[in-house]
Amino acid sequence: MTTVVREPAEFRRACDDARRASRRIGLVPTMGALHAGHLSLIDEASRRADFLAVTIFVNPLQFAPGEDLQRYPKTLEDDLGGCRRRGVDVVFAPDTGAMYPEGFQTQVSVAGVTKPLEGVFRPSHFEGVTTVVAKLFNLAGPCAAVFGRKDYQQWKVLSRMVEDLDMPIEVIGCPIVREPDGLALSSRNRYLSTNDRHRALAVVAGLRAAHDAWEHGERKPAVLESAAAAPVAATFDRIDYVAAVDPETFEPPATSPERLLIAAAAHLGSTRLIDNVVLGEDERP
Repeated sequence: MTTVVREPAEFRRACDDARRASRRIGLVPTMGALHAGHLSLIDEASRRADFLAVTIFVNPLQFAPGEDLQRYPKTLEDDLGGCRRRGVDVVFAPDTGAMYPEGFQTQVSVAGVTKPLEGVFRPSHFEGVTTVVAKLFNLAGPCAAVFGRKDYQQWKVLSRMVEDLDMPIEVIGCPIVREPDGLALSSRNRYLSTNDRHRALAVVAGLRAAHDAWEHGERKPAVLESAAAAPVAATFDRIDYVAAVDPETFEPPATSPERLLIAAAAHLGSTRLIDNVVLGEDERP
C-alpha cells in the first residue's frame, strides 16, 4: 500500500523506519505530471532497492520569472494512481510552505558544470534544483536516487553535488524514454498543439542526423553540431542552443572526442523542449 505524506518530518520518518527494517531506499524525485518516462525511473529504482519513495513537488526555486510555474501541469491523483500500480511505498507530496517555511534563506550552489548550456539561458535554474534535491536527499538519507537523462546536465550537476559534499547517495541516470516517432517524453509535451507536436520532431531529426554522421566516421564537433541544428533552425520558433560538447564538462572538446553530447533546447511558441544524445554511447534516438 502506498502511503502519502505531506510533511518533511513524516517523509524522513518513513525512510528511517525502512532503513531500520534493513530495506534499501530507491528515491525518484519528480515534479509530478507523471508519464511513462517517470514510471521507467520507478521501475529502475525497484531493481536497485526494496523500498520505493517518490517525491512530487513543483519547485518554485527552479523557475525564473516569466517561465511556466503557474501553468505547470498538476495531476496529483493520477500520479498517485501510477505510483500505487508500481508498488511505491511512500509518496512525499509537500506544499511550498512545508519545503520553504517562512525565514528560509539557504541556497545550495554548484559551480563549473552549471554554467554552460542551461546555465546561460536559465542562470538561476540549477541553484533551485540543487537546493531542493539537497533537501530531499537529507530527508531520505542514504539511497539510490534515479533521474532521467533527458535532463542530462541536471543529472551531472546533481552527481557533482553528491560527490563534492560526500552525500551517501548513489545517483543513477536512466535512458530517455521516447514516443514511437522518437519524441522524448516530457510533462511539457501536453502544452503542444497537434501542429506543434509534429513540428517538435525536428529536434529528433537533428539528433538522428548527428548520430548518423558520427556512425559514418565524422568526429568534428562543429560539423556534428551543424547537422543537429539545421532541422531545428528550420522548424522551431526560437533556439536557445544546439551544442556539441564534452558530456562531462559541457565545454567544447579539446581533442577528437570518443564521446560527444549533442544537446538542444528550443521553443515552439511558449513551450520549451530539451533533448540530447551522447554520440559514441547512446543508440540512435
